[in-house]
Amino acid sequence: MSQLTEVAGTYVFGFAEGNRDLKDLLGGKGANLAEMTRLGLPVPPGFTITTEACRSYLTDGQEPAELDAEISRHLGRLEEAMGRTLGDPHDPLLVSVRSGAKFSMPGMMETVLDIGLTDVSVLGLARRHGDERFAFDSYRRLLQMFGATVLGMDGALFAAALDAVKARRGAALDLELEVDDLHELVALFHGLIREHTGRDFPQDPREQLRLAVRAVFGSWHTDRAALYRRQEGIPENLGTAVNVQAMVFGNRGMTSGSGVCFTRDPASGRRGAYGDYLQNAQGEDVVAGIRNTVPLADLAAIDPPAYAALLGHLATLEHHYADLCDVEFTIEENTLWMLQTRVGKRTPEAAFRIAATMLDEGLIDADEALRRVSGAQLAQLLFPRFDPNAERTLVATGMNASPGAAVGRVVLDSDTAVAWAARGERVVLVRSETTPDDLRGMVAASGILTSRGGKTSHAAVVARGMGRTCVCGAESVRVDLDQRVLHLRGGRTIAEGDTISLDGTTGEVFLGDVPVVDSTLVRHLEGEDVDDDLVRAVSRLLAHADDVRRLEVHANADTPADAARARRFGAQGVGLCRTEHMFLGERRILVEDLILADDDAARTAALDRLFPLQREDFAGVLQAMDGLPVTIRLIDPPLHEFLPDLTDLSVSVALEDLRGPEVERHHQLLAAVRRLHEQNPMLGLRGVRLGIVIPGLVAMQVRAVLEAAADLIEAGGDPRPEIMVPLVASERELTLVRATIETVAAEVQLARGLVVPHTIGTMIELPRAAVTADRIATAAEFFSFGTNDLTQMTWGFSRDDVEAAFFSSYLEHRIFDSSPFETIDVEGVGGLMRTAVRLGRKTRPDLGLGVCGEHGGDPASIHFFDEIGLDYVSCSPFRVPVARLEAGRSALAARRRGDLAPES
Repeated sequence: MSQLTEVAGTYVFGFAEGNRDLKDLLGGKGANLAEMTRLGLPVPPGFTITTEACRSYLTDGQEPAELDAEISRHLGRLEEAMGRTLGDPHDPLLVSVRSGAKFSMPGMMETVLDIGLTDVSVLGLARRHGDERFAFDSYRRLLQMFGATVLGMDGALFAAALDAVKARRGAALDLELEVDDLHELVALFHGLIREHTGRDFPQDPREQLRLAVRAVFGSWHTDRAALYRRQEGIPENLGTAVNVQAMVFGNRGMTSGSGVCFTRDPASGRRGAYGDYLQNAQGEDVVAGIRNTVPLADLAAIDPPAYAALLGHLATLEHHYADLCDVEFTIEENTLWMLQTRVGKRTPEAAFRIAATMLDEGLIDADEALRRVSGAQLAQLLFPRFDPNAERTLVATGMNASPGAAVGRVVLDSDTAVAWAARGERVVLVRSETTPDDLRGMVAASGILTSRGGKTSHAAVVARGMGRTCVCGAESVRVDLDQRVLHLRGGRTIAEGDTISLDGTTGEVFLGDVPVVDSTLVRHLEGEDVDDDLVRAVSRLLAHADDVRRLEVHANADTPADAARARRFGAQGVGLCRTEHMFLGERRILVEDLILADDDAARTAALDRLFPLQREDFAGVLQAMDGLPVTIRLIDPPLHEFLPDLTDLSVSVALEDLRGPEVERHHQLLAAVRRLHEQNPMLGLRGVRLGIVIPGLVAMQVRAVLEAAADLIEAGGDPRPEIMVPLVASERELTLVRATIETVAAEVQLARGLVVPHTIGTMIELPRAAVTADRIATAAEFFSFGTNDLTQMTWGFSRDDVEAAFFSSYLEHRIFDSSPFETIDVEGVGGLMRTAVRLGRKTRPDLGLGVCGEHGGDPASIHFFDEIGLDYVSCSPFRVPVARLEAGRSALAARRRGDLAPES
């Protein structure tokens, strides 16, 4: 029986009764207070009210019936241990009340100190310590915290009153206030509470405690707590614990103080205690920054015995937790007290350094070191960043669609981007929104800015895939193509050619050239010899991830350069080569010729012109991935993407007709555009349908693939092409196209006199394909899940249209916890994938299974893909290291769960 089961139904625990494994019940803070108590560290005694009590309160609107009696019993034990009673008029016991959920949550309720002080007991506290100033300073703190935190008053009211008293006395700091000033403040604070709440500050210490506990419970549903949970993916139903602890006082004079410290530097991960200390202060003074702190090392001179004891306790905690610990402490008249510890938050740099150094120190093994870092942290290390010390002028803010830092001259169309980049200019492509025809400009640009669209818009998806910095949906920016300027709110304009800087991590846009700091990790992955301990730490943990992971990691790559980079970054193949990207730019007119062809001869002529270009494209990608699989998707996008806009073309043709004789090609093109115009092109003539409707297109592409492979084989290479048919909904569609592929393959192999190894498969991106996967598998040797379209089709969402329109409301109402285009929808889309895996392998046990949508590089999604038994994930080259790391972490998680084998 687990410990949690044994204590179920108990609402209050003394610190000596719990341990760090009870975080679900005691919250992180309570569990760690219990653990420090068990270790024999100097912890002020107290008790924890469990998360179970909070959940009961949130469900029923009132505390559990047994709670008050349990609190009274534990409070009695605390009073006995301290030799004082709560709020005693002569020698009062005072307590603090702190929230403490399982996960650290900055959005939760602030601490309330000095509960138990009243108009009477404050006099007893003054007599007990012989220090009236200390007693009334503690009382004004209680009134201030209680009013703002428990009674819901605006904290600025108390701050304004305090500032007014200091101003009248000419005091710069709280410490400079005299006893009379503090008496005045106490009276002012009593008046503020009465005025703004309609009630007096409670003079019953038990009522103070009850109200404070209830306030902690209620804080679970504050807006800021809910926002933090959404951002961090923390479940809504956990609830928070409440910690009630005997007060120790850092405000007893210069022999007292409070501090916050870490067992290692949380910013860099370097060894050695780091932190801040403030004399004659309580903990909230340190955090609030109302006075300048001193470095923790200065405590060695201020109070050598306390400093030595603190270092000993820090060493004990770090070795016990085998991790970076975040500690709060108080010194009361040269006596050290440990108030809190937790595993400390850290930067990505620190996370990797700490994991590697603790591995070297023998505190953890390699598996645990890998568990201590994450793909999200690694992603942050891959992107360049702005120099944090540089001056900057903020001009707009949008969505942080693709992290990184980009600086360049504003260009407003792709042709200009390509032209300026070719002459060595750094450019930022700024568009209202991007389309596939902007790809060349996006490749040429160092960053992309759009005024419309969200994190899964075309600009965002492509930018992330290429590792380009991107800010989307900057609504305050209006692109004026006529005047070639950007209009900003307030009347400011930025002309094409002016320099701007994009911070893809924050979504901020700055005027001018903000200096960028390169990522040393990317330089290392690209082959540069970088001597850096962070690079060594990352490389070491990536190598271990490669050793333990089951999932292979492939890359989405459309060019030889992309494929080569992916291989340098550790990709084990290309999981998606999108051939439609090869038809844009100057080649677009060849596709127009194909569409305009009205007989077999014209169609064959157009295909013959495209064929050598396609063969060259495929040869480059296959050569870059020699010896590794390359999945080449036959042309997929809607035909309208290769044709001019209907309205624009109609206007152009009409104006041309007014100026002179008709241009026959333009009229033919207009007729074709009208004929092929679709109200919803994403559900129209695309994918496998194109291969069926336009004779010869599939044959041309397949011949180009296999002849390119044959050329490489003859040159001593080892090409491994996999031909993927997109958007299949019926096994009959795939059977028709497969027959064409097999015919062409036989012709190529006969003509060349050699065998060209290849496989034929399909992309599962339609719900019908998923639920009929057993039949489709009869004609497919592999499935690759196109999770972008599968998500669109399953939810009925248009990815490019809906995110900015209502996703924020959906997230707020918890319809989903994260965008289903960023992290896989496990229940819906994931359910279809499970079905397809089960049915497909029922028909063909050796069926290859992969995923090539954006989700292939998402850390959370990778764990799901591993769980359902996919063979590989494919993602942008830039995300390959992230996927490698997460695939290793997923394997360790499966081992810990006891999974013997993936689902089949």
